[in-house]
Amino acid sequence: MSTSTEDAANLDVVSNASQGAVILIADKFAPSGIETLQSLGHRVVCDPSIDAAGLAEAMTDHDPHVLVVRSTKVRAEAIAAGRRLALVVRAGAGTDNIDVAAASERGVPVANCPGKNAIAVAELAWGLILACDRRIPDQVRDLRAGEWKKKVYAKSSGLADRTLGIVGLGRIGQAIAARGNAFDMRVFAWSRNISDERANAAGAHACENLLNLARMSDVVCVSIAANAETEGLISREFLEAMKPGATLINTSRGSVVDEPALCDVVREKSLRVGLDVYWDEPGSGDATFSPEIANLPGVYGTHHVGASTDQAQEAIATETVRIVREHLERGEVPNCINLADGTGAATLTVRHLNRPGVLAAVCDLLSRNDLNVEDMENVIFTGGAAACARIRLSAMPNDGITRELAERPNVLSVDVTEH
Repeated sequence: MSTSTEDAANLDVVSNASQGAVILIADKFAPSGIETLQSLGHRVVCDPSIDAAGLAEAMTDHDPHVLVVRSTKVRAEAIAAGRRLALVVRAGAGTDNIDVAAASERGVPVANCPGKNAIAVAELAWGLILACDRRIPDQVRDLRAGEWKKKVYAKSSGLADRTLGIVGLGRIGQAIAARGNAFDMRVFAWSRNISDERANAAGAHACENLLNLARMSDVVCVSIAANAETEGLISREFLEAMKPGATLINTSRGSVVDEPALCDVVREKSLRVGLDVYWDEPGSGDATFSPEIANLPGVYGTHHVGASTDQAQEAIATETVRIVREHLERGEVPNCINLADGTGAATLTVRHLNRPGVLAAVCDLLSRNDLNVEDMENVIFTGGAAACARIRLSAMPNDGITRELAERPNVLSVDVTEH
């Protein structure tokens, strides 16, 4: 029985290679990406039907080296079930559907594909803006019901010369800003590290106060990353500061908006709202879901499909393949989001002859003195005779340790830098 390339994206796919890594894709994925991974000799299992509840069992069954997901939630039990799991890739930008803390505890790197879906998300954001301004979904509904209501729908604020406020000026925010300028809107932007230079480069004006952005904007687009700092950032205070009848668009993550407060303010101030994401949206592609906000007048919702264009998915698949390949062939993880930055109390620099056992002896001495290696890099110089190891330590080594290291055979010099 033959299977088409398109069907392969939605079925278990096993390469003919006798060796290679096992890669589990627990979501829909571009067929071109599956074919590339197979051509590299890896066994690829792609099953979009796997949901958060079934992922742990799938991890046990397939025992993959690499897990790739889009919207499927990756919980701690799924990570723990992967005995050989060495990499989790989010085929998209945000990683809030992955228990990154659980992955970090087991030493599993988590990587993403930032910026590859920026244009697709910006396009959907603008579709929602236009839907809110012209009430397009309501017009379609009434027309399909045989009702002609030109007098009702002939009223619209319009967008030219209005103010567009963007919360978050990453690649998606920049793409939204570019399209805002094309609509002849006045574009302002806020982010935690906003500057005039950064805003001007994106074709926007910098706004340093988030509440001021809410007060001045006719349309607010939220395109900020979801994390502990941004949870509930679009708060009741922000929403109440918006103009009556203004528009709010959220294509980032549901957690950044106080959704119960949004329900209240929609009723109080007749806000128009376009949402692609929600507080407690399902973790799988098909589910029953009826949030209060989606049933309010003037609120238009889509199904977390901002990145779901063929163009974006091809770009994301290409980047996912690159990440997997770099990891499996070189041991590197591009776009890794859970590596500690700047840990350790001191850096020990050991120049040494490039011979077996030198670093093992160094690490043994450190271990016997209760000094943990937080990070280590060993570079080889031209010719291969000598090398230099930079070892980040949990505590400052005393003079006795550094003297003993310096006296070791094949060690050329020892230096310590306190952080």
